Amino acid sequence: AGTEVVQLYLHDPVASVVQPVQRLVGYARVPLEPGEARRVHVTVPADVASFTGRDGHRVVEPGELELRLAASSSDTRLTATVTLTGPARRVDHTRRFHAVLTQEPAEQV
Repeated sequence: AGTEVVQLYLHDPVASVVQPVQRLVGYARVPLEPGEARRVHVTVPADVASFTGRDGHRVVEPGELELRLAASSSDTRLTATVTLTGPARRVDHTRRFHAVLTQEPAEQV
């Protein structure tokens, strides 16, 4: 028995302002019994990809992003490339900055 900490990292290779190589945007503690498997679902609002632009305001820009599910910052287990579409937009007071990770039982391994 133990606990795996599933970590979600965001990598934005094409932002108009230099970004960190990756940043932690969510995580979930997943308790497991021997032989047990769990499925983790991730919901990532576009605002999670926002950053402070050159004009000093938070902005979300269109383009490709990488979402990395990992056991640690140096141990990526799954990478998903996603594309944000539409015009760049300023992030206002209605922003949603938190990714949501949920889990459910999966088939036994």
